Amino acid sequence: MPHADPGRWRRPYRPGPWRVAGAAVLLLLSAYLLISAVVIALAGTLAGAGACVGLAAAVVAFALRLLRVGIWVSSHGLRQVNFLRTMTLPWSQVAAVRTVQQPVRWLGLPRTVQGQALEVRRAEGGTLRTLLTDHNADFLAKPEAFDRAADVLEAWAADHRP
Repeated sequence: MPHADPGRWRRPYRPGPWRVAGAAVLLLLSAYLLISAVVIALAGTLAGAGACVGLAAAVVAFALRLLRVGIWVSSHGLRQVNFLRTMTLPWSQVAAVRTVQQPVRWLGLPRTVQGQALEVRRAEGGTLRTLLTDHNADFLAKPEAFDRAADVLEAWAADHRP
């Protein structure tokens, strides 16, 4: 958008239904854990209640991190957020962003299917891991959303590469 700050990190696509549903189920589980913590605290064992509260906090953190997973862009570069690791690549190190046909993992599981993937070539010649696939939790059964996100990422790369 023209009024938005280009230096702010943003995801150029919406989280998919599989990712949102997984986070919603985890947040529902955390609500049950918090209710059980109240019941356990009223029964008199504060150590058990504390353990339930701690587990609920861990589940909430897990769900929120699951929602942050994806590709983020800004005028500074390209950021790939995985569950445990985040990697940022400045636009000066990006040689090309392109869509390729290749076997891709289905929902991140070991099973592979034929699909499309968005890959980034580094300026020094290496290739990053695949950024997006049309069979991940954001784009499964939504090929037009994958195409839109790939086009937006390619446009960001074209606009911000030196």
